[in-house]
Amino acid sequence: MPGFPQAMPLHGLIGGLMIGLAAAPMLLANGRVAGCSDLFARATGIASGDMPRSLALAFAIGLPIGAAIVGLTMGVEARFSASFALLAVAGVIVGFGTRLGSGCTSGHGVVGLSRLSPRSIAATATFMALGIITATALRLWGVMP
Repeated sequence: MPGFPQAMPLHGLIGGLMIGLAAAPMLLANGRVAGCSDLFARATGIASGDMPRSLALAFAIGLPIGAAIVGLTMGVEARFSASFALLAVAGVIVGFGTRLGSGCTSGHGVVGLSRLSPRSIAATATFMALGIITATALRLWGVMP
């Protein structure tokens, strides 16, 4: 693929299907959208809700552990082109945005779009546009390769 030599569309398709298959049981069984920001807020005690904190904690702990297991078994090396400080600041900004926008990419982008929620359509369009602008700016400024 010109311009995207590392692109792996089949992997992206499979990953998207796995996210959808993980989100569906949460909605069907618990009547809740599987939004990572809400689950992390509940797990850390930042927000209250009807979901048991133990379930939110299991999700918050299992997500990075699952990624680490896959990474180790597949020989994936984690590399970050930004400093830890920049990543921490970015994480705080993203966390603030998800609370302000009442959800994150998994809640709005996966579940909300599939339900044709107008709020989720607006939120997804906003974070996609700002993500593209930010990535482009960081590349132009030489912060990202």
